Amino acid sequence: MKSLVNLKVLPYVVLIVLAGCGPKDKKTDNPFFSEFNTPFGVPPFGEIKFEHYKPAIEEGMRLQKLEIDSIVNNPEAPTFENTIAKLDASGEMLARVEAVFNNMLEANTNDSMQSLAQELAPVLSGHSDDIMLNAKLFERVQAVYNNRKELNPEEQRLTELTYDDFVRSGAKLNDEAKTRLRKINEKTSLLELQFGDHQMADNNAFQMVIDKQEDLSGLPQSVIDAASEAAKENNLEGKWLFTTDKPSMIPFLQYSDRRDLRQKIYTGYFMRGNNNNENDNKGTIAELVALRLEKAKLLGYLNFASFQLENKMAKTPEKVYDLMMSIWDAALPVAKNEAADMQKMIDREGGSFRLAPWDWWFYAEKVRKEKFNLDEEMLRPYFSLDNVREGIFLLSNKLYGISFKKIDSIPIYHPDVTAYEVLDTNGSHLAVIYMDFFPRASKQGGAWCTSFRDEYVKDGKKVSPVVSIVMNFTAPTANTPALLNLDEVLTFFHEFGHALHVFFGDVTYKRLSGYVPRDFVELPSQIMEHWALHPEMLKLYAKHYKTGEVIPDELIAKIDDSKYFNQGFATVEFLAAAILDMDFHTLEKADSLDVLAFEDASMKRIGLIPEILPRYRSTYFSHTFTGGYTAGYYSYIWSEVLDSDAFEAFEESGNIFNRELAAKFRKEVLAPGGKSEALDMYVAFRGREPKVDALLRNRGLKK
Repeated sequence: MKSLVNLKVLPYVVLIVLAGCGPKDKKTDNPFFSEFNTPFGVPPFGEIKFEHYKPAIEEGMRLQKLEIDSIVNNPEAPTFENTIAKLDASGEMLARVEAVFNNMLEANTNDSMQSLAQELAPVLSGHSDDIMLNAKLFERVQAVYNNRKELNPEEQRLTELTYDDFVRSGAKLNDEAKTRLRKINEKTSLLELQFGDHQMADNNAFQMVIDKQEDLSGLPQSVIDAASEAAKENNLEGKWLFTTDKPSMIPFLQYSDRRDLRQKIYTGYFMRGNNNNENDNKGTIAELVALRLEKAKLLGYLNFASFQLENKMAKTPEKVYDLMMSIWDAALPVAKNEAADMQKMIDREGGSFRLAPWDWWFYAEKVRKEKFNLDEEMLRPYFSLDNVREGIFLLSNKLYGISFKKIDSIPIYHPDVTAYEVLDTNGSHLAVIYMDFFPRASKQGGAWCTSFRDEYVKDGKKVSPVVSIVMNFTAPTANTPALLNLDEVLTFFHEFGHALHVFFGDVTYKRLSGYVPRDFVELPSQIMEHWALHPEMLKLYAKHYKTGEVIPDELIAKIDDSKYFNQGFATVEFLAAAILDMDFHTLEKADSLDVLAFEDASMKRIGLIPEILPRYRSTYFSHTFTGGYTAGYYSYIWSEVLDSDAFEAFEESGNIFNRELAAKFRKEVLAPGGKSEALDMYVAFRGREPKVDALLRNRGLKK
């Protein structure tokens, strides 16, 4: 899952900027030039036009530069209030613009938006460097840092993080090195945008059109209906359209009898960014890896992973590899046994071929049916999107006492989007959440949580967050509502866990809002997945979309009995990608990198079996090559150590809805943001450091 909770490295490092900005006359028709006059101060999407972004960025840039200059030129001695706090508060207008622009760039983009982002990316980098490489500004920051012991704990923490941000951004480099670093940052920002644009274009370009009824053999009617709807939307009336969007591709791989067509669609998926066309990503990757390595060495590190991990929980690449390989060694034999079971079925059925990656979902589904008398089509009717959403709301209420009220009269950015007001335990306003569920050509693939506004304190008053969760779920058809598969159910719970993290933030300063290390950030999301398919929880929300019948005990038992099914595959597929990410970024030399040869050697080194490909191959591995999880994809499994161990605390209490324990989790884990070290937050909740045993039990890799 792509999970991009809006955790900022620096609130005052803008996302989009424009070169050559000077004072401008305010355009009164531009909604960004004033506070949003909307319910809860959300963006006025209906009023925002493409042409508004650039002038608003120019004005926001101008105002932020004035704010930075006022800090640097202040004749008074540096203090927390006149330096660190003012730096934290700077760039408010610009942040308002970039929050909308960047979110639309992923959730509702077009060619103009992408072109503008490419145009402005180098200047974004330059503006960021103008702040972080400002020697006089760093002198003031360092002066406050040297006297930080006089500050209260939250002020100390903000000062330490701010100082660290400057050092890691090159503030201590000589002028020649700073000049080169600027060039590296500028080019990297362009390449990361380019990678994402290429991937999206290649994904949208692939279509598998079926025009013969017999070629649909094996597919459930719901899958056929969805493909028919997709064909109509693309002016292919009377045909069936399948794409590499997972709600379309995965059911086809699970159920289609046509092995040649399974191979065709899966090949379209794993060849994205690798088709030797204008969207090819191999050269982009080679250049990115080399530039990241050069940056790390400029800053005094052996490799980019060492630079990235220094301020994470893991601290070093060695600790990441130790964890991953210990789990790999437990999971690989399980995956081999799973492959052997499928090959036996192929042989028993008279198949004259070896199991291939495009066969895995098909035979996994058949083995699950044989072993547990269970397939996903039996379950979908109990997981309508509406029921899953109401189940998540119910769980949030049972744990934290919060409630949700649908808002119909609020601006939205697309007709698919719905919005809710979040009310705290005492009925007071806590947050606004947008939900955007279905695939479309204007949206990136995957699922993520982000925000249009984070929680902080302004002029002594708490600013409430505006959160958005974006998914790519199975869409409704003319005959049925959106019926989710189990993976989509887990994804919804996961992303909502990120949203809860944002809702409950309780910090004073923007830099601390939502800030936790990348390898801690998946704890709030992944712990929610433990409730999703728990028998007690299923009885509360899994109801047949036609009859309202609660899911039968027999089906719950089958879900529970099969919870370890295919976990070898799931673990190996994930770890292969996470190891590939680390291998790219632990390179100490990256000249003339052959991306595909490097990937192949990496997978051979760990013994990945040919029946499984990494969850993300290099050319569409957006987690690492668009910058969000660079040398950080391991974070999901690192956080799973935490979430598995944390959920066992609820189980050990004898009540998985333990309100007292949930209140402690909110206080110690969800609320502090960046005010505390991640491990300290976890220990404050659990009473001890986490143990890996719970993860292994959770995946069925250890009894």
